[in-house]
Amino acid sequence: MKRLRFMLLMLVALALVAAACSSSSDDTTTTAAGGETTTTAAPDTGGGEAVTIKFWSTETQPARLQKTQAIIDGFTAATGINVQLTATDEDALPQLMLTNAASGTLPDVVFHPLDFTVGWANAGLLDTAAAAEVVDELGADTFSQGALSMVTVDGNPAAVPSDGWGQLLIYRKDLFDAAGLEKPDTFAKIQAAAEALNDPGNNMYGITASNDPSAVFTQQTWEHFALANGCQLVDDSGTVTLDSPNCVEAIDFYTNLLNNYSPVGLQDVVSTRATYFAGQAAMIVWSPFILDEMAGLRDAALPTCEQCASDPAYLAKNSDFVPSFAGPSGAPAQYGQVSYMGIGKTDKTDAAKEFVKYWLSEGYVDWLSVAPEGKFPMRQGTADNPTEYIDGWRTLETGVDRRAPLSDFYSEEVINDLITGSNNFARWGFTQGQGELVGAVYSTLIVPQTLDEVFAGMSAEDGAAEMQARAEEEQALIADEG
Repeated sequence: MKRLRFMLLMLVALALVAAACSSSSDDTTTTAAGGETTTTAAPDTGGGEAVTIKFWSTETQPARLQKTQAIIDGFTAATGINVQLTATDEDALPQLMLTNAASGTLPDVVFHPLDFTVGWANAGLLDTAAAAEVVDELGADTFSQGALSMVTVDGNPAAVPSDGWGQLLIYRKDLFDAAGLEKPDTFAKIQAAAEALNDPGNNMYGITASNDPSAVFTQQTWEHFALANGCQLVDDSGTVTLDSPNCVEAIDFYTNLLNNYSPVGLQDVVSTRATYFAGQAAMIVWSPFILDEMAGLRDAALPTCEQCASDPAYLAKNSDFVPSFAGPSGAPAQYGQVSYMGIGKTDKTDAAKEFVKYWLSEGYVDWLSVAPEGKFPMRQGTADNPTEYIDGWRTLETGVDRRAPLSDFYSEEVINDLITGSNNFARWGFTQGQGELVGAVYSTLIVPQTLDEVFAGMSAEDGAAEMQARAEEEQALIADEG
């Protein structure tokens, strides 16, 4: 019963997260035949009985499947190991893993989001020793340390980090420079800038960020501020800590910031982008999927500011980024979403390890090229060339209706900041082994709904107490059904 409830909660949570992300990037996915999966197999290379491994991926877009198959073909040509590719929608993956575990047909390698890694490792579905061996062989110091730490189980990474994106605080550097304002990398500097540049009478606001009580985007945005102030969902023992002084402080800061210096009314993933693109906000909190749009490379989401009429990339050229910022009671942190290559507990571990190593070396830059703005390299380079994959990523073209490297619009300093930020990726609950509770908190919208009450007048202390009580209820339900 516990597993069923966990799966239902995770399916709802992932559907909500997927909706937020798809609103950000307007990516589309194809549902596989029969509502589950589509499968292609690499050709037999001949020369005796070939080994075939099964690879599952949550990347279902045709262009990404083609890129995946091209990497597989290169791997097969280089090693003689065949790979059977199965593409599955992300929301179907948890149930498929459980079903295949029961029948002894787990995938040998599975590309999946952070949300599942620790839970699968604890359930014995992943070969964590094999993943640790791959990380060691490739060099642990070549990976994002934040991406490794979020899936560390008993001192070892449960899966191998592939790629990810980190949420960003984006600001109008031209306006900041003109007003003599500092880079907004602390709560105090964010507050000072929002206050100085807020001018609603002239359609200019200090900041725009999500307050929609029905959106996971609000959870993601506030969780960034919470993490920056040392506010955690649970402590190391698994005790819920949402009523801590750090959380009260983060709730108070965020709600006051938006109540005083943001556009009135409901703000979500679409309206916040529209406000910033119209040149009507000095700061915005958004995912990096905004980068190509801000550069004028996508007709469905073109900047509309006055200066953008003659230069569609005006905002890209005049914006800067803060991947990690800090509150008065915390340290710099960045909300991150990372995808991993998990090695299933099967009898083809050696071949699976070879495939993962190839994916993160010879095939790596080709993989990152499918969406450079949202696929930051979680492996930065090699022992011989520590920046090899960062350097390769820099040259990749992004965009929809027009394509160009991000470096055509963003300075080397900006791109370096984005890469550096990946080492500070953080999320609630996963490192404490509370993935099931994270799923429950996300799916029930505890945080956005409570923040909505604080926006309407509830005190931050009462809001924190309500979050605490509701999260404890979910944790108790999980325990009772165990």
